[in-house]
Amino acid sequence: MPGTVLLLAASPLGRGRLVDAAGVLPVLAAVAPAVLSGTDTANVVELADPLEPQAVLTRLRAAAAAPGPLTVYVTGQLHLDRRQRRPHLALARTTPATVRYTALPWDWIREELRLRSAADTALLVDLHADAETWRRLAEHPLDSGRTTAVYGRIAPPARGRGPAEPAYMKAVATLLRSGHRPPLARLHEQALARLTEQGAGRDLVLAGPGGPVQAPAHLPVMPRPYTPGAPVAAPPAAQGDPHAAISGAVRAGRHAEADSLAARQEEAAVRAFGPASGEALHWAEVRADLAMFAGDAARSCRAWLAVAQVRLAAGQAPDAPAVEAAVDRAHHQWSRVKDAARARELGPALAELRLRVPGRRRGALENVQRHLRQLQAG
Repeated sequence: MPGTVLLLAASPLGRGRLVDAAGVLPVLAAVAPAVLSGTDTANVVELADPLEPQAVLTRLRAAAAAPGPLTVYVTGQLHLDRRQRRPHLALARTTPATVRYTALPWDWIREELRLRSAADTALLVDLHADAETWRRLAEHPLDSGRTTAVYGRIAPPARGRGPAEPAYMKAVATLLRSGHRPPLARLHEQALARLTEQGAGRDLVLAGPGGPVQAPAHLPVMPRPYTPGAPVAAPPAAQGDPHAAISGAVRAGRHAEADSLAARQEEAAVRAFGPASGEALHWAEVRADLAMFAGDAARSCRAWLAVAQVRLAAGQAPDAPAVEAAVDRAHHQWSRVKDAARARELGPALAELRLRVPGRRRGALENVQRHLRQLQAG
C-alpha cells in the first residue's frame, strides 16, 4: 500500500523569522518519495511557507485520512498565543500579536493524527522556539498525542543574528539521500550525532510516542517504550493497539466494525474514569470521526455537539482548543448534511453552541443562522 508524506516548512516573513524553515525543502525534495515514506511508493505533499492555518489544516486532514503509512516532516518555529499561551506553528503572516489567528495551533496537528496508530504514523520535527515559548516548554512539554511516533528536536532561541538553520531536518534529509531509510529511532540518533558534531547541545529532544524527552541533544536518547492500548488504561482484556485495529477496519470499509470497536473502548473508559474524562472524550471523538469516514455527516455532527457540550459542562473554557475544535467539526459536518430535516434538527443546537463558542473564524455564528433560516424557509 502506498504511503503519504507531508512536508511542512513554515516561518514568518520579515524580522520575526527565527529559522530558515523553507530552506530545507529542496534537500528533502531530492529524496525519493519511497524513502521519505519508508514504503514501496508514496504520495508527497509539500507546503512551503503557507499563509493560512485553515489551508494547512485541510492538507493535514487529507493526509491523515489517506490509507497506508503517513510520515509528516515539520520544520518551523513555535510561539504562544497571548490569550491561552498554547504553542502554535508560525506561518508566513504570523506576528507576535496575531499568533492566535495566523499561526497553526499545535493542538490541531495532535487532533488530526489522534485516530491513527503509532505503527503507521510518524512525525519528524525540527522546531525553534522564541524565549517565552522555550521557558514554557520546560514546564509543559509539547503534546503530540499518545498515538503518534515523534522524533526530532526543539531548539532554543538562536544566540547569533539572523535566522537559524534547520540543522536537524537537514541532517535527516542528507541521511535519507543515501536511498535508505533506517528505522526511525536509528535515523533520529544518526541525525542527533550530526548535530553534536556541529556543537548543538541545548535542544529538547523528542523521541518516541507522544512527548518530548527533556534532554540536551548531545546525550544519548532512546525512544520511550510504547504500551499498546495506553490511551485507555481501563480494561486489561484489551489486547493490541485498538487504534490500529480501528484504522484497519476503516481502510477495509468495515465502518460498523470500526465503530463497534471504538464504542467498546468508550464504554470501558466511561466506566473506569467517567464520561467527562480525557479517556472517554478521546473515544467519543474517535467515534465522531468514524461517522465522518462512513459518510454519515449527521451522526458525526451530533457526536461532535455532544463532545463540546460535555467539555463545557465539565468547566472547560469556550475558547479552549478542544472545545473550539469540537464545535468547528460539528459545524463542518452540519454543512455536509444533505437531508434537510436532519439538518433542521441539528441546527438549533449548533447555533446555541456557536453563541458560546464563536471560534477563530469570523462570521461562523452568522453562517449557522443564515443556513438555518434557509432550511426553515424551505
